[in-house]
Amino acid sequence: MGEKQSTLRVPKDLMPRKRTSENDLIVSAATLPRRQPVSAKRVKRAASPAQKPLEPVAGVAVCEPSQDEIARLAYSYWEARGYAGGSPQEDWLRAQRELRGN
Repeated sequence: MGEKQSTLRVPKDLMPRKRTSENDLIVSAATLPRRQPVSAKRVKRAASPAQKPLEPVAGVAVCEPSQDEIARLAYSYWEARGYAGGSPQEDWLRAQRELRGN
């Protein structure tokens, strides 16, 4: 832990130098153009209408599959492939779509 790190010292005459030319343009912050102030006139927009929550359709039972159900079906896809290949994420999404009826 008490090891001293050695640093490599390169002679200054071997290091590349920053090149500057007479054509380089130096701009100070004082010479930048000022931005025009924002006009005081603002356009007022009408408020968006409040969105009503969706109501369930009569006679249709909406049942969200549980994580356990999705996991079991996704596992069965992997099992059917012989426990090789495929993507766990794709299996999960496929099981989720199938259980939701999409």
